[in-house]
Amino acid sequence: MKDYVEEFSKHLIEGLEIGSKSAFNNTNKSFDNIFICGLGGSGIGGKLVSQLYWDKIEQPVTISNDYFIPKSVGKNTLTIACSYSGNTEETLEAMEKAAAAGSEIAVVSSGGKIIDIAKEKGYNHIQIPEGYPPRAALGYSFVELQFILHNYGIISSDFINEVKSGVQLIQDNEADIKAEAKKLADALHGKTPVLYASPLFESVLIRFRQQLNENAKQLCWHHVFPELNHNELVGWASGTNDLSVIIFRTEEDYYRTEKRIDISIEQMKKFTSHITEVHAKGKTRIERYIYLIHLTDLVSVYLADNKKVDPIEIDVIIHLKSELSKI
Repeated sequence: MKDYVEEFSKHLIEGLEIGSKSAFNNTNKSFDNIFICGLGGSGIGGKLVSQLYWDKIEQPVTISNDYFIPKSVGKNTLTIACSYSGNTEETLEAMEKAAAAGSEIAVVSSGGKIIDIAKEKGYNHIQIPEGYPPRAALGYSFVELQFILHNYGIISSDFINEVKSGVQLIQDNEADIKAEAKKLADALHGKTPVLYASPLFESVLIRFRQQLNENAKQLCWHHVFPELNHNELVGWASGTNDLSVIIFRTEEDYYRTEKRIDISIEQMKKFTSHITEVHAKGKTRIERYIYLIHLTDLVSVYLADNKKVDPIEIDVIIHLKSELSKI
């Protein structure tokens, strides 16, 4: 898994090469809304992209990590189904329901049933390299989801150069990123991680939480400012020194949110001495996303090393799928 994480920039560049060769039919269609379905390592790409462009895309974007679709999905909806294996049962069922509602379907996958269906039905699709754990293929799906939105005329091609500059950013700072990641992993070892950021970066927090869950076999939680100031901050009355707080800070944080974070840190320090602020590097939102994703993915594998656990192993998920297959 460490090798996969270290190849993140390579995957992003390969993703750009794959996406640039994608050719779509029916790209003159217009849509009232966008629906993205996917789960786990496949689904996080949708969360990242929807939040990345939340103030740039005119159509409302809905994300589903379930078998079901909202009533708003219909003939004027673009549905993007993302399943790395191509066999994720929840995504296949949601895609089938979206198609029955008359939605335009586009697919991102490495193969499996979903690619077979896409070819049979004539759905637009982008096929990415196979052979990775789904969570290790984010560099591909993150880029291809943006190509799908671009191919349908929903976003401009600006993301291509921004992804390239994001790759350059992490390559130029790789040694410093690894050093910071090791310090963060040490700060989390033996503690329960508590992850905070502003709403624009919640999807990056979710990715971090998922990587800690799967790679480091570590329970944790996340929340965002300012919402946590209206509930969770009071819960800190039961806080202990067994909690280790990581707070993302970026140049996009609203000035009143910045002040909220400062005041909240003062309160949290009454209960734990383990509070670390991570300042995102990058001039654009895409660059900051890429920087934080790479940093925190490294944290997850370094923490796995500290805990002496196998970051690849997901036996409990395999067991769950095996049991469900009997139904």
